[in-house]
Amino acid sequence: MRARRTVAALFLTASLALAGCSGGADDKSAPKPAAEGAAGSGYAADKDSGARQAQPNQPKQPLLPAHIIRTAVLEVEVKDAPKALAAARRTAENAGGHVANESTERIDDTHVTSRVVLRVPQEKYDEVLAELAGAGKLLSRKADAKDVTDQVVDVESRTATQRASVNRVRALMDRAVKLSDVVTLEGQLSSRQAELESLLAQQAALKDRTTLATITLSLSEPEKQEHKEDDDPGFLDALGGGWDALVATGGWIAVVVGAVAPFAAVVAVLYALWRWVRRPRLPRRPATEATAPATATGPGPGHTPYPGPDQD
Repeated sequence: MRARRTVAALFLTASLALAGCSGGADDKSAPKPAAEGAAGSGYAADKDSGARQAQPNQPKQPLLPAHIIRTAVLEVEVKDAPKALAAARRTAENAGGHVANESTERIDDTHVTSRVVLRVPQEKYDEVLAELAGAGKLLSRKADAKDVTDQVVDVESRTATQRASVNRVRALMDRAVKLSDVVTLEGQLSSRQAELESLLAQQAALKDRTTLATITLSLSEPEKQEHKEDDDPGFLDALGGGWDALVATGGWIAVVVGAVAPFAAVVAVLYALWRWVRRPRLPRRPATEATAPATATGPGPGHTPYPGPDQD
């Protein structure tokens, strides 16, 4: 019994000693005052900001290049259109471009107009445009810029996907054994290859339009107006005017006669027929009627009758 009591006493003493040690540890780990905590947090914030400033700047992601279609239309009045056209052609060629289209026309034998379409690199666009606009009197100018970056990226992505699809179909054809599989894969390859070619054509067209700018230049010369002095008419002018009037009148008379001649001919023929039909029906006068007045009248006063044979 004594041994049990002694063990229990020792166990109780050890438990109390352990409880005291744990209480001292809890007192040491108790939270600090608010002021002390705030000071600690400020120090930590300053330390973090200093660490951030010490780190080098992170590199920014590179921006995608912009794809822009540039077009311009210029109308310029020049003294000599052919010379200005040759100068515009040289300007485009010196900038690394070329002439896409050209036409020249003479209007009413008074002035010449020319129209030329130039393709120049994008980096030389502003320089060439300014030089062409200063070639003469600028009548009008219209410039347009269209951003097609999204369209270019989309076409490039679709082209890459379609090219990979074509390669997969070709790989399947290499491993195909059955004839039916080969025929099916050939149809798939043909349709996908056609779509790939269409995408490649769109990609080439976009590349051309975004690489070279288009400038349409119209050159025109000022119209030459001839002013005639109005002098007082003289004798020769009046004579010439009268002769012209006479010739014009004679021409009109000839026209009228030519128009009336067929009708006059028909009327004359009808009148001749009428005379020929009506003339035999008219009564003829006897010849005695013409001599009757002379016989009935007798000799006049102082007339001596001619002696006949019985009067001898």
